[in-house]
Amino acid sequence: MSEVVIRVENLSKQYRLGQVGRASLGDDLNRWVHRIAGKEDPYLKIGEENDRSKKGESEYVWALKEINFEVHQGDVLGIVGRNGAGKSTLLKILSKVTAPTTGQIKIKGRIASLLEVGTGFNPELSGRDNISLNGAILGMTRKEVKRKFDEIVDFSGVERYIDTPVKRYSSGMYVRLAFAVAAHLEPDILIVDEVLAVGDAEFQKKCLGKMKDVSEKDGRTVLFVSHNMLAIKNICEHGIFLKNGMIHFMGDMNDTLNEYMLHGRNLMIKSTEAANEPGIKNEFIKFISANSYSDSNVFKVSSKINIEFSFEVILPLMLNLSLILKDSYDTVIFNALSEIKNIGPGIHTSILEIPANLLNDGRYFVDIYFVDSEKIKPLFSINEIISFDVEDERDVQWARKWVGAVRPKLNFEIH
Repeated sequence: MSEVVIRVENLSKQYRLGQVGRASLGDDLNRWVHRIAGKEDPYLKIGEENDRSKKGESEYVWALKEINFEVHQGDVLGIVGRNGAGKSTLLKILSKVTAPTTGQIKIKGRIASLLEVGTGFNPELSGRDNISLNGAILGMTRKEVKRKFDEIVDFSGVERYIDTPVKRYSSGMYVRLAFAVAAHLEPDILIVDEVLAVGDAEFQKKCLGKMKDVSEKDGRTVLFVSHNMLAIKNICEHGIFLKNGMIHFMGDMNDTLNEYMLHGRNLMIKSTEAANEPGIKNEFIKFISANSYSDSNVFKVSSKINIEFSFEVILPLMLNLSLILKDSYDTVIFNALSEIKNIGPGIHTSILEIPANLLNDGRYFVDIYFVDSEKIKPLFSINEIISFDVEDERDVQWARKWVGAVRPKLNFEIH
């Protein structure tokens, strides 16, 4: 087991709504009186969970509440959660931009942070001067900064403007130089917030590759917050899912993302429950039910999967069904179209067979569209009417690391 470089113990952060600081003068005096009397801070007993979707009763909220975790040297830790979950607050505390209300953090090594556009840069100084300034902040000598200077400028792609004050940079140029400095000045721990989203696609790909190299080749630790699920999945080994300021799940990155995506999906389904109930109808069709031929809705990779839809035709029409299969990340795996058929009144069924050895292990969701083919218009659709899981039946540890939504069994031989 590698060395622990970050240890977070019972970390909490409280804010007072509507205030610049956490407390008023009266609050500070109250705290001081309790401290002199040897009593606990009275404001630690109040405050509500940080749920931005609900109207609270208290003006105090816990942006973070009793956070505990460890990060080992060389780990790439991804942190996910909805907006307002506490991700940025956690990174600011780890970067020592703000202090926790309770708890403690223990960090071993130098930290370079990229939390928002402009972090650590003096807008009046040129790009060249800011590189030297950031190196000095990280404790590097002028000689060390000089040795890395050309590499930083080349990676950033802003060589033409390196002697221009950074206040004249675009936000994309700002982030390019800031990330190049943070990644190349040899920090022991690199902390990156969602700020990379400002850059273009080519630079984002370049940054993700650099973060992977920093961890795998240099043995440095990376903490990465992003709403780009594919990016965080590709470079992170372990993950933390924050919900309302608390750790909801922590573990393998794939498992963390699945928990995060399914949690958000469950909220969405709950809010649209009435629209997805069997029995939905229009003037032509009444939808009855959808199911798959498995009591638990769990299939093996090597099993075929049959999905059946039952519906009642009220008025005759030329009908065409469209089925869309999506994975947990809302990626469309395929769109299957039925034959066009002239159907009369009555109850009908439609069965789609997904071949064995096609889907990789994971969770899948089904959307169904009913289309009037004669008028070439959709009648109605039902999103995520059913879901099912595909599991790898082999007890092979690395098999679950296979990427991709499909894993077809193909003729692949060695001669």
